Amino acid sequence: MVDVYQEGGELPMTLHMPATKKELTSDTMKRISEWISSQDVPSDVIVSVGGVSFPTHKFALISKCGYIKKLLSDTKDADLSVVEIPDIPGGPEGFELAAKFCYETHLELSLDNIAMARCVAEFLEMTEEYAVGNLVSITEGYLNKTGLQNLSGAASILQSSANLLPVSEKVKLIDRCVDTIACMVTDESQVYVVDWWAEDMIGLRIDMFKRVLLALVSRGFKQFALGPVLMLYAQKCLRGLDFYSKSKKYLDPKQEHEKRIILETIVGLLPREKNAMSISFLSMLLRAAKYLDTTVACRLDLEKRMGLQLGQAVLEDLLIPSFCFDGDTLFDVDTVQQIMMNYFEYMSKDSGDMNHAYPSQSDNENVGMLMESFLAKIASDRNLLVSKFINFAECIPMEVRVTEDGMYRAIDIYLKAHPAISDMDRKKVCSLMDCQKLSREARAHAAQNERLPVQTMVQVLYYEQQRLREMDSGSPITDLVTSHTTLESQKSVSDEISRLKKENQELKFELIKMKTRLKEIEKSNVNKPKGNNANESGGSKGKPPLPKRSLISSVTKKLGKITPFLHADGFLPSSTRGRNKPDKDRRHSVA
Repeated sequence: MVDVYQEGGELPMTLHMPATKKELTSDTMKRISEWISSQDVPSDVIVSVGGVSFPTHKFALISKCGYIKKLLSDTKDADLSVVEIPDIPGGPEGFELAAKFCYETHLELSLDNIAMARCVAEFLEMTEEYAVGNLVSITEGYLNKTGLQNLSGAASILQSSANLLPVSEKVKLIDRCVDTIACMVTDESQVYVVDWWAEDMIGLRIDMFKRVLLALVSRGFKQFALGPVLMLYAQKCLRGLDFYSKSKKYLDPKQEHEKRIILETIVGLLPREKNAMSISFLSMLLRAAKYLDTTVACRLDLEKRMGLQLGQAVLEDLLIPSFCFDGDTLFDVDTVQQIMMNYFEYMSKDSGDMNHAYPSQSDNENVGMLMESFLAKIASDRNLLVSKFINFAECIPMEVRVTEDGMYRAIDIYLKAHPAISDMDRKKVCSLMDCQKLSREARAHAAQNERLPVQTMVQVLYYEQQRLREMDSGSPITDLVTSHTTLESQKSVSDEISRLKKENQELKFELIKMKTRLKEIEKSNVNKPKGNNANESGGSKGKPPLPKRSLISSVTKKLGKITPFLHADGFLPSSTRGRNKPDKDRRHSVA
């Protein structure tokens, strides 16, 4: 803090405020008020600034303020007693500071008021032309010797200057602060990246913060090194937004607009390099973008960035609330689908480019499992339409799905949460998975899952029988036995063979029962037209009543509407979708 004191008689000045603000703020102003009330030298002009009146003396002001001197000299009224000064930097507080200097009272300059003092001096034209050692030269000396000599000082002055526009721009105070900060940061960060300067930056207004970062980049500062300060600034400015909740709370429109501008500016400043920002931070920004309803370009930019780093994500990063109350899903399915499509588009685009790092197979598999986990998470949402579930599942490429267990789990959850969907939709949902790629545990569960269509259950049993037949043929078992040399290993393999043979027999028995049901259905379908003709001719009299439908009969009736999976060994593979019925006289082997 610097004390500015000029020798000479202290000329008085007091501050008249509205009825609610009559208390004087300092001992100096109290003494001045007492001196004026003595009527020895009464005030001859009242300066009005922002609704606050200052009784002053003309000769004290015009001796150092060129602006007031011109204002009083240009008027035709020689007895002008009230002067209004609009748009003065700092308002009443700024004029009070200048008036104190005009009356040669004790004036203290600090980092808190130097920007205001410099701008007020410029506005009132307090230059050397009107008085030697005027306020302009004094404030410039403080800036050069003290204010702009360290990073925290420059940041503090820059923050104050943001509220003094456009005068602070006119005196180039903002440019000087920005250049000082950029120079200090780049000089100290030549060898390695540090964020020692971030704490001083997060207090800046967003427009000043942007100017500092752009100045750093123009001086050669690595853009990816801006990550830490951007994260800290975003966390500070977006604090108070409950964008992790399932519903959107009321936010003051003005505050919402300010935060929206801040968020869009931060997204525009994010480094373009991949992995410069963590995907969890990008997910936080995307949640905030949806919460604040930012521009479409802002949200698309974040979705693209997340897509490039999807291999590093966890399920929580994708659980983005939809913030809708019109019957939409709890989580934003469309946004996650777009992120996934961005990832696979990037993967296919760079697969032939040797200059880009192609995503590893493990990353692709992780993304596949992550998408299946997300699908299972949203499957229990009763507002999730069948078409949206199918559309999302079809976007997960088969090559990234190591097994179909994750897809089966998602399908099972969806069928359980949506029991009222039609048989046709149920078949479409189950066609999303390849039963041949299910694990043994998943097949065992699916074979007894009554929520699945009978067609899918038959596929599961068929492929399990095929797997057991291959193991029973000897080649896989031989490899397994030769890979274990100890007696304990051989014993465990023998037990495994026995157990698998037992399971094989049980599955064969189940398959025989299924084929028997199929034949019964075919026979009933052949005889069904005759029954219909009889009914039309009125021959329904005397017929025995139809038996009540049991669970098995309802299943078999549905089975009669589908085409059996027939091939050389009795069934067609899952990809076959023929609609022709098999020959009635053809015999099907189970072995």
